[in-house]
Amino acid sequence: MNDNTACKLPRRRTLGWVLLEFFGSMNLAITLLVVIAIASIIGTVLQQNQPYPDYVLKFGPFWFEVFRGLGLYDVYGAGWFIGILAFLIVSTSVCLYRQTPAMLRDMSRFRTQVQVRSLRGFHQCAEWRLPDRDPEAALAEVTDALRVHGYRWRVRDHGDHRVAAAMKGRCNRLGYLFTHAAVVVIGVGGLLDGNLWLKLKEWRGEIALETRDLAARDIPPASRLQPGAVPAFRGNVMLPEGAAANFVFLRLRDGYLLQELPFAIELRDFQVDYYDTGQPKSFASQVRIHDREHLGDQPLEATIRVNHPLTYRGHAIYQSDFGDGGSKLELRAWPLSGARREPVEIKGEVGGALKLTGPAGPLTLELDEFRLFNLLPEPDARPGDRKFRNFGPSVGFKLRDAAGEAREYLNYMTPVQLEGRWFYISGARSRPGDAFSFLHIPVDARNSPERFLRFNARLRDEDWLRNLLERSAPAGESPDFRRDLNLVRLNLVGLFAQGGFAAVSEKAKAVVPADRLREATALYLNILRDTLAEIFVEVLREEEVDVERNIGEGEEAFFNDAVSALAALPNYGTPFYLQLTGFQQVEASGLQVTHSRGTAVVYAGFAFLVTGIFIMFYTSHRRLWAWLAVEDGATRLVLAGAGNRRQTEFAREFAGLQTALARRLGPPEPSAVAVPAAEPPPPNAPVTGATAPHRSTL
Repeated sequence: MNDNTACKLPRRRTLGWVLLEFFGSMNLAITLLVVIAIASIIGTVLQQNQPYPDYVLKFGPFWFEVFRGLGLYDVYGAGWFIGILAFLIVSTSVCLYRQTPAMLRDMSRFRTQVQVRSLRGFHQCAEWRLPDRDPEAALAEVTDALRVHGYRWRVRDHGDHRVAAAMKGRCNRLGYLFTHAAVVVIGVGGLLDGNLWLKLKEWRGEIALETRDLAARDIPPASRLQPGAVPAFRGNVMLPEGAAANFVFLRLRDGYLLQELPFAIELRDFQVDYYDTGQPKSFASQVRIHDREHLGDQPLEATIRVNHPLTYRGHAIYQSDFGDGGSKLELRAWPLSGARREPVEIKGEVGGALKLTGPAGPLTLELDEFRLFNLLPEPDARPGDRKFRNFGPSVGFKLRDAAGEAREYLNYMTPVQLEGRWFYISGARSRPGDAFSFLHIPVDARNSPERFLRFNARLRDEDWLRNLLERSAPAGESPDFRRDLNLVRLNLVGLFAQGGFAAVSEKAKAVVPADRLREATALYLNILRDTLAEIFVEVLREEEVDVERNIGEGEEAFFNDAVSALAALPNYGTPFYLQLTGFQQVEASGLQVTHSRGTAVVYAGFAFLVTGIFIMFYTSHRRLWAWLAVEDGATRLVLAGAGNRRQTEFAREFAGLQTALARRLGPPEPSAVAVPAAEPPPPNAPVTGATAPHRSTL
């Protein structure tokens, strides 16, 4: 076997060629796109960069650790997401590198090297035998028809035959290039606008997240970013009215960084409007921008509204939230666990903490929130009615013991009318995710909780109770009976004050046989209620109320409500009732500042994407061939064509071209009539030969 006929061994592929083939694979690009899409859905559904305790309460300790290990709390800043995005950029870039030259060549090539048998295999094909026409005249008729239909053509003489190759819509190939280039450009913009730069600084040890609750001035340099340190960031700051700040906080995982700004933002005034449902309708901030370098001594004044940000020096300032900016509060602490009846006056501000002394040790009062309006559903409304009522100002606070355990409270300043009676309402819960359980303190004739609180204090004053019970003991009984009865009444009142009606029932179970439990419990409760009534009457006498003539339905209703509230006090969990008596509201505006140097890149990518999709949807790359030769003294004309998209439309166009030529040259041979426009070829029909429609491998 000589060298010409010997079998050639396949050439061994180099490592570079294998890597190029791998990175330019369509399957790889689609897989990466799917993974990024799934990650983006997770990042949209799961609120990102929230405090870790919120995630623990929401998912529990086990799933919190699982999701944290996967980086789902900061999806777009996770290392695996940035790596996949970079991998997608590389893969699409390699694909463009491999396919762009071939596509550009295909846009300019007319493909005049074509065989007649290949043309006859096309779905759109027509053939003429012209005995009275020479090839030059037939070619002139064909090119004239092509010009009318908007085609460009080239003619090549192969000696025994001629081929006219025509095409239009070649810019359709640009649609594929633009859409794939858009993926690269948008990906690069995403890397520029993401947390990649913060990740790099953190990996190099240049910055460290701060996890402590510190004032801005106390944050160490390792947790500060100077202006221009990173090309993109998104941070938040809460500004009270009259305050200014030249920084924002960037929340990352379980900590934060302080990003300094090249200017200062001052909040002059904050305004908020509400719907009838209590939801905020609109809120706006009137701000001043102080920038001595660019503005001099004259600040820039502007109003920032929701969806109407202020853009200054490449920084977009959005209205994102609002809250309390440190309102000044006046409180009155009424003791609940002892015989003391005089309250203690307290002054503080929202966001601050006060030290108190309780019966069981020191307590810390943390003032968390003040609300001027509380529009809530009407408690007495009928089912289905959407009625709302303003419950007035409220204060939210925590009481934290020496062990660090806290209980959260929500107290309303003004009384609320429920079922025709008035109450001071206080909510309590042991965990942030739980619903509040409310204590309803009845209001006396002076629109005050003082009568109830004196009533409660008298229940806990053992000496005062002994004197009252001795004076009210039934006359004519023996001293032993009076002593035993007073002891029982005193014990019942003590049990009720410590544990409510449940404590009395539990005591009965412990000392009374089971067969007499029901009867004994009823007896104990009757004795308790009579004793409580005597104590209440004495409280009224202390108010100089004429109990012989002025006790009516109002006092009776107050007594029943007071007993219900006293029974709930053991579960209230605090030795004080904090009454809000005055306030000076200070509102705060939550502003979000974003800086992005990749915005223009992303916009350019979206422009590429829109342009590419428009070109692909509204253009089609179509090719036509006319093959002419002299056979048996006549001119043979074979016309065929193919399009890469919208086959039905191309079939109608080819039929129109065939009809135009039929008027000039006569009808085509029946055996070579093209497929009618009403019956386009199936999309998956195989096309063979050198002239098969080109398909992008992108």
